[in-house]
Amino acid sequence: MNIHTKTIELSHGRTITIETGKLAKQADGAVVVRQGDTMILATVVSAKSARSDVDYMPLSVDYREKFAAAGRFPGGFRKREARPSDDEVLVARLIDRALRPLFPADFHAETFVNVELISADRNNEEMPDSLAGLAASAALAVSDIPFNGPISEVRVARIGGELIINPTFSQLDEADIDIMLAATFDNILMVEGDMKEISEEEMLEAMKFGHEEIKKHCTAQMELAEAVGSTVKREYNHEENDENLFEELKKFSSERIHEIAISASAKHVRAEKLSEIKADFILKFEEEKAEGDDLDLALVGRYFHDIEKEVIRNVILNEKIRLDGRKLDEIRDIWSEIDYLPGAHGSAIFTRGETQSLTTVTLGTPLDEQMIDSVLIQGKSKFLLHYNFLPFSTGDARFYRGVGRREIGHGNLAHRALKGMLPSREDNPYTVRVVSDILESNGSSSMATVCAGTLALMDAGVKMKKPVSGIAMGLITDADQNFVVLSDILGDEDHLGDMDFKVTGTADGITACQMDIKVDGLSYEILSKALEQAKAGRLHILGKILETIKEPRAEYKNHVPGIESIIIPSDMIGIVIGPGGKMIQEIQKTTETKISIEEIDGFGEVVISGSNMDSLKEAVARIKGLVAVPEIGTIYQGKIKSVVAFGAFVEILPGKEGLLHISEISHERTANVADILKEGDEVEVKLIGFDKKSGKLKLSRKALLAKPEKK
Repeated sequence: MNIHTKTIELSHGRTITIETGKLAKQADGAVVVRQGDTMILATVVSAKSARSDVDYMPLSVDYREKFAAAGRFPGGFRKREARPSDDEVLVARLIDRALRPLFPADFHAETFVNVELISADRNNEEMPDSLAGLAASAALAVSDIPFNGPISEVRVARIGGELIINPTFSQLDEADIDIMLAATFDNILMVEGDMKEISEEEMLEAMKFGHEEIKKHCTAQMELAEAVGSTVKREYNHEENDENLFEELKKFSSERIHEIAISASAKHVRAEKLSEIKADFILKFEEEKAEGDDLDLALVGRYFHDIEKEVIRNVILNEKIRLDGRKLDEIRDIWSEIDYLPGAHGSAIFTRGETQSLTTVTLGTPLDEQMIDSVLIQGKSKFLLHYNFLPFSTGDARFYRGVGRREIGHGNLAHRALKGMLPSREDNPYTVRVVSDILESNGSSSMATVCAGTLALMDAGVKMKKPVSGIAMGLITDADQNFVVLSDILGDEDHLGDMDFKVTGTADGITACQMDIKVDGLSYEILSKALEQAKAGRLHILGKILETIKEPRAEYKNHVPGIESIIIPSDMIGIVIGPGGKMIQEIQKTTETKISIEEIDGFGEVVISGSNMDSLKEAVARIKGLVAVPEIGTIYQGKIKSVVAFGAFVEILPGKEGLLHISEISHERTANVADILKEGDEVEVKLIGFDKKSGKLKLSRKALLAKPEKK
């Protein structure tokens, strides 16, 4: 074996090692990246040729976490890993978004990147997702696959005011900044994360800090590639070009595309007119072609796209005219509405231009919490956000086949944006589910989800700390470093532009961001301008939200299930549950409620929910009675459970009985208990003591009766 290794020094004595030449040697490139006991295997394989009908980069990235890596069995019946979890999909997207822009534009061979967690830190401290991008890039670096890298990804967190690289799980709990950053040695490529209302300046500082670390990772990969001898990449020819056809099409279409670009047309009108230009060129060619000439329609499509992109970018950059006629920093018209769906616990419509989200909020009990059982994380989630991108939103005639990777990513961004503004567990006993259905789409439906989510949460009566809004920014640049930043970008501006930068936040700071950069050499000056312009846009949109609803409803809607939380000592949990669950099941059955109990920080949290307040109050009283400690001198309204010759047994609290001795029934002598008390009767009694031997309760009725006057 010809094994090569490189080591990267981190702070606090931690290191990252990259090893190649030991595992998966039949792949085009394979590495093992290790930090502590966490090990990641990354492989890359690319086809030696490309299909003739492919004019894009067919890249597939997969990230998986093996349960054996942490010494665990997979859950479920089959006991083996199945389809990737949402968390695995999100990590795969982080890798994909960093790698994809760096393959040569004319390289179209199918390429597969597989990244696997093969060993997890036994103390569950090291976070593997921050190593996945480095591993994928290193596998490409030691291969002969053409790639304009290397890149790396790091997690940047700020804890106690200090920025750190690749924090542990426990450290991240205390962070007010948590971002994943991807970059080459020279340029930032991708940023995604959430923050606790930080400023734009703090955001830039974190990005610069992470980029300095990435430079070390890139240097190590270049040195490893040199040692392996993989600096020379394979030759390929995946495109056939016809310069005469390109020039002819450009001459025919450029002016007409320019007219459309400055006409401030709607999305579908613009698309139809552009299609008409291409169709006219094909018709003209067919009418004028010489015998034996054939038109390559795929080539026409690719060239037309390139010409369209060039013309529209020049119009925006040089003439400062956008496709829908707006100014560079102008936000599209916004209208919103709450309480649209009477059956939902909360609902909202948010429409910005040609993008629309119909969002609902459902409030449930702790029994509705999502169980999390991944390789490294086990627990529950009280806040769920689901995003659905429906085909008719863009006029597509096709079935909706379920959630794809893009939807998982967009939903995660909106989740990050809103989660920090939800009330604490003490102030919100409900499990919250937000669902955004995108009904129209022309740019930034994830940001529409954030805005609609804020509206729907406030409509539901969820006491948000602050409302959140979001905006998507774009960028057009040229070779001479001229640039324009676009606020609230259209779908076409995203597709034709150099950056898609989504920022969410409150009036006081940023809560989440997602940025993809498609051009080299993006300066911090441009990023700073984009952030400041985004802030102005966010605040404008936030103002529109507050015009619809200024603050959360004071009360939940009538059809929201009633819910109440009781904190009890942990040693009382067993009393509430009862032997084999008998007590809690009996309370649920007789009061028609749902009850859940969870131990938190040495206490038991009992959450009771019911469809009406009467049943809820009854269940609460029963539980409070179970955990109440009887006190001497307290008067109770009890229920007689049984009558015996020497007295009666009275239940003064649920499950707690005491003896009302015959001598304590009345001041007068009682000859027969049954003459005065009957089973099922309610009687007022006073706790006068405890039996010293048995600890049983001693009750008195006569202590509450007036003494008869002496004759």
